[in-house]
Amino acid sequence: MDQGNREPVEVMTRVRYAETDQMGVAYYANHFVWFEIGRSEFCRQRGFAYRRLEEEFGLYLVVVEARCRYLAPARYDDEIVIRTWLGDRRRRSVSFRYEILHRADGRKLAEGETVHVVVDREGRARTLPESFIERVSR
Repeated sequence: MDQGNREPVEVMTRVRYAETDQMGVAYYANHFVWFEIGRSEFCRQRGFAYRRLEEEFGLYLVVVEARCRYLAPARYDDEIVIRTWLGDRRRRSVSFRYEILHRADGRKLAEGETVHVVVDREGRARTLPESFIERVSR
């Protein structure tokens, strides 16, 4: 997945037992939970936590598209790295790109993307605050 020149934010976590199936392999839907962890930490480390967007601006990033390509299994107790990049930015939407890597050997386990539309408390589409764009684009 091409990430351009943008530096990713990396978060390490461990595959928990509750996230696996009977064979000890991570259940596919948990990758989207890991993407959310990466996205939240990406914004936080760039100095613009989700909470600020919600409380200060009354705006929410609604997921309108999510995809994941599974390349290799994540297994119970594996340490994984969630890498997150900012993707495309438009006036009323933003995307994030992800890779999930096996920490011990660096194998890419999955890659994906989420697309978000910015809405207010009433669910109306709004534009991204310039201060948000400036912070997360660093």
